[in-house]
Amino acid sequence: FYFLVIKPQKKKQKEQEDTRKNLKKNDQIVTAGGMHGTVVMVKDKTVVIRVDDNVKVEFDKESISTVEKKKS
Repeated sequence: FYFLVIKPQKKKQKEQEDTRKNLKKNDQIVTAGGMHGTVVMVKDKTVVIRVDDNVKVEFDKESISTVEKKKS
């Protein structure tokens, strides 16, 4: 049971935490609510993303589900 359920879940959770810690400016992200945007500023617990030309929204890092593209 441990190897079928718990271990893969912990591995996925660890990968998501690492992804959130390594966010950088200009990364393309998707939030848990489905909003797509580009990272503009990374703070301690929040991230400011640009969703349109003049629209910036601040989210908790915990609400980021995936990073689509990492730009250098």
